[in-house]
Amino acid sequence: MAEIISIPRQVLHQEVAVRLRQRIVEGQIAPGAKLNERELSELLNVSRTPLREALKMLAAEGLVELLPNRGAVVAQMSAQDVADTFEVIAGLEGQSGELAAQRITDAELAEIRALHFEMMAAFTRRDLPTYYRINAQIHTLINAAARNPVLTQTWRNVNARLQALRFRSNFDESKWKRAVKEHERMVELLGTRDAAGLRALLIEHLMHKRDAVLELMKNGQLDGGAKASA
Repeated sequence: MAEIISIPRQVLHQEVAVRLRQRIVEGQIAPGAKLNERELSELLNVSRTPLREALKMLAAEGLVELLPNRGAVVAQMSAQDVADTFEVIAGLEGQSGELAAQRITDAELAEIRALHFEMMAAFTRRDLPTYYRINAQIHTLINAAARNPVLTQTWRNVNARLQALRFRSNFDESKWKRAVKEHERMVELLGTRDAAGLRALLIEHLMHKRDAVLELMKNGQLDGGAKASA
């Protein structure tokens, strides 16, 4: 985290948000940690104005909390928050998958297949940051293929709160392997346009993510990733 990052002025606050989001999702900045504006300004080589705009963006996504008289801190979730939010995202992803299987174009399917091969290569290297980035792209493309703007916006809002936990759900090797197999099946079901099958699989996939996160929390393995009590 010691590198100086040069960011074009015209997209300053957006790029700052991208950099901070990545650090939060990958656990480089711990949940509950206070975000020191001076230190972050120096790290990102920006003034406090775009930094504060970026923090507002992340607060709107649920990744950051802006607390009176305390400034910004990385958000934490209780076990009940985690269970409730994964329950909602599972339903949204299931609906996205059902509609995507009905509406996806051959070009969109080809792009998802190409990304899947890239993701598998990252998995083989056990490169979790790259794996997760591509994985998130695949889920985003499935959602986009549903062609329902209301569904997309709702999914984005809910999913933003879970990015860091979805990343951590792959910390367990066996559960990561299971997730990979589920992704292989997703691509197959999209290819056969099996709407009902893809809906069921995506709901199951997200419930497995929920269970993996809750197990890590219960065992104290999230390193402050969420509050342990409901």
